[in-house]
Amino acid sequence: MTENPPIAATEIKLRTRSRLLEVAFADGSRFELPFEYLRVHSPSAEVRGHGAGETVLVLGKENVGVRAVEPIGHYAVRLVFDDGHNTGLYTWGYLYELGAQYAAKWSEYLARRAERD
Repeated sequence: MTENPPIAATEIKLRTRSRLLEVAFADGSRFELPFEYLRVHSPSAEVRGHGAGETVLVLGKENVGVRAVEPIGHYAVRLVFDDGHNTGLYTWGYLYELGAQYAAKWSEYLARRAERD
């Protein structure tokens, strides 16, 4: 049985003016992830909750910025948002998932947000 190699980011660019984090991966994939999208999909317990089905709907982050991208070993980054949020580690696998599933995840978020309004 052959194992797939682990997903690895090869380049990360913080684009503060356009509010995007550009991430390139070893398989050639490249994603531009909006800061708001990254903030509302934070892998932190504050957003994900502490158990299944506890995901918190984060609102009002349309203009959130990212102050810093801090490397965590060779497997993740911590994003320091300008709203004070800096918990949750964005592993390469999670960033890849956020990029590959952007359309579906963003649509789902917008639908949840609309239900709340």
